[in-house]
Amino acid sequence: MSVDEKQAVMPQAVIDDSMIESMQAKAGAQLRIDHSVNNEVASRIAVTKFVGGIGDINPLWTDAEYAASSPYGGPVAPPSFIIGCFSGIQFGWPGLGSFHSMSHITFDRPVYRDDVVTSSCLYDGFDGPSPSKFAGRSVTDKFINSYHNQLGEQIATIRWNVINYERGQRLARAKQETSGEAEKGEAGKKTAAPQLPHQWDLDEVAEIEKRILAERPRGAEPRYWEDVNVGDVLDVVTKGPIGLTDEIAFVAGGGTPIPRLKAHAASLHDYQAHPAWAFRDPITSANEPIYSVHYNFQAAQAMGVAFQYDVGFQRQCWQIHHLTHWSGDHAWLKECQAEYRKFVYLSDVIELRGEVTGKRVDDDGDHVVDVTTKAVNQRGETVMPGSAVIALPSHGETTTPSARRART
Repeated sequence: MSVDEKQAVMPQAVIDDSMIESMQAKAGAQLRIDHSVNNEVASRIAVTKFVGGIGDINPLWTDAEYAASSPYGGPVAPPSFIIGCFSGIQFGWPGLGSFHSMSHITFDRPVYRDDVVTSSCLYDGFDGPSPSKFAGRSVTDKFINSYHNQLGEQIATIRWNVINYERGQRLARAKQETSGEAEKGEAGKKTAAPQLPHQWDLDEVAEIEKRILAERPRGAEPRYWEDVNVGDVLDVVTKGPIGLTDEIAFVAGGGTPIPRLKAHAASLHDYQAHPAWAFRDPITSANEPIYSVHYNFQAAQAMGVAFQYDVGFQRQCWQIHHLTHWSGDHAWLKECQAEYRKFVYLSDVIELRGEVTGKRVDDDGDHVVDVTTKAVNQRGETVMPGSAVIALPSHGETTTPSARRART
């Protein structure tokens, strides 16, 4: 068999009664997550690596002098930094494929430089099994992540879902989708499968990069609630063309949503204890983690996907970046929600867009705007619909939302 004919194989299983009973018994359990925690201290280096990995250039996160004059009075991490501490865990359903499908995050207070972040994860049970158009039958796991600082204060909470599916049936369908045949769209009509990787010419890339370089965060200039109107469009933030280093940078910043990546004997001992965590790459003969679907072509193919693709929580970090980019340093992102639809492949360009859909004073007394968000690729597809609630400063207040949450 030639190199080109070799194909990776991942563990495969079907959902049966014993698997369901085993997972039902685990509902409500606080999971052991030490092997999946990445950052515990919001050090200067940890925060710098994280914001570099999501492409956020706001100096509030990295410039101590700038941050000292902000409403926080000192350097803080972006709200999404908690995802770089602990995002998720590979848990249960051995032999099934899985995709992170949605998250809802509430933010309570900022993370200051050198804070210690303690993470926890509750398994909140699952829905299903249910028939799936994507691949045979599926079950949807529900998790709740909680984050606290060294003072015992709650920083944030993430509620997130993972769809687990019968990988074997997905592979059979993927062969049809990637054999040059058409795939069915949302309305059941056949649409041409995208050419992967996307072919850009140099003029197109130059225009994209020019647009990215022109994007600037709102920063220290307050965006007042009274000056915002329903129907206002948020500034666009662009990501891409997405490359391998973009995925590596996210991993290096702490974004790995499984047991931490390791090498040589350290990884081999893990894979011996947990065979479902890895597969053997037929080209290099190396053991690779399932997570490598995000940067390893063979892994993506074995998962039943045409090309390497981004991480769900990575995409939500982009959403959070987009929201803080528009709202500025005086605002506070109270909550955001996102669904991960379609794949974002390496070579794609993603535009983060949004619109103000409501204004109100909420139960906390904050002057908030409701925002709908979406991430759109170069094919015009919405790959991440979402929403958010943002507290903005008001002309009638003596303090701003971020200042009210600052540590005194």
